[in-house]
Amino acid sequence: MILEYTPIGVIHSPHTRLEGMPIQPSGAAGIKGTVEVFQEYEPGLKDLDGFSHLFLLYHFHRNSGFSLEVTPFLDTEKRGVFATRAPKRPNSIGLSVVRLTGVEGRILQIEDVDILDGTPLLDIKPYVPAFDVRQSVRTGWIEASSDRVSSHRSDKRFT
Repeated sequence: MILEYTPIGVIHSPHTRLEGMPIQPSGAAGIKGTVEVFQEYEPGLKDLDGFSHLFLLYHFHRNSGFSLEVTPFLDTEKRGVFATRAPKRPNSIGLSVVRLTGVEGRILQIEDVDILDGTPLLDIKPYVPAFDVRQSVRTGWIEASSDRVSSHRSDKRFT
């Protein structure tokens, strides 16, 4: 089976290099960017301005190859890629929750951006706490290091 996706836009951010970027949106608090939705998809933005946060699904366009076991940014031990948020994945799909601060035509103003400038956007979904927040969650190996995510930056391990 072959799947093909067509980008619906481009994400713009101040992050022009993979090294030194925040590794998650919580480490990118206040960093501003924009989403440029291609003109043919602009009607799909109707009513989006009523939401404060969005899920952005995007293509890790600077990745090549993948590893099924990786050493994630917040750890020194190899983990299965599906137990991490490492970017080198079998399907190079990224996911970030960003804050929506404005909609101007087909341009979305966003904050808390941990995404590389020029990243192809695959989809947008509204963040809805009643749908998305879960109680009594377990976070596996990340539990011991999640407090470091806001200060940790990417390095060369996935370039």
